[in-house]
Amino acid sequence: MTEADSSPDEAEEVPRVRKTRQGSKQEALIAMLKRPEGASIAEITAEFGWQPHTVRGAIAGALKKKLGLEVASEKVEARGRVYRIVG
Repeated sequence: MTEADSSPDEAEEVPRVRKTRQGSKQEALIAMLKRPEGASIAEITAEFGWQPHTVRGAIAGALKKKLGLEVASEKVEARGRVYRIVG
């Protein structure tokens, strides 16, 4: 049997590990969220010039869903909601 003859069920799927490009905004966002103090939406928007909904979308979509990172958030009285990468 050739590869062309094999059904999709028989072919082993190798999960792709997504990586960030060096020097990208996504890499810089991850670095901000890995800091012990984390980062608030306001701090991230000031750093990148993004709108708040763009920051939330990047955290939920790119970081959580695509990269599989665990992002925790907590309400800090002086800073608002603060996000950080766990682990």
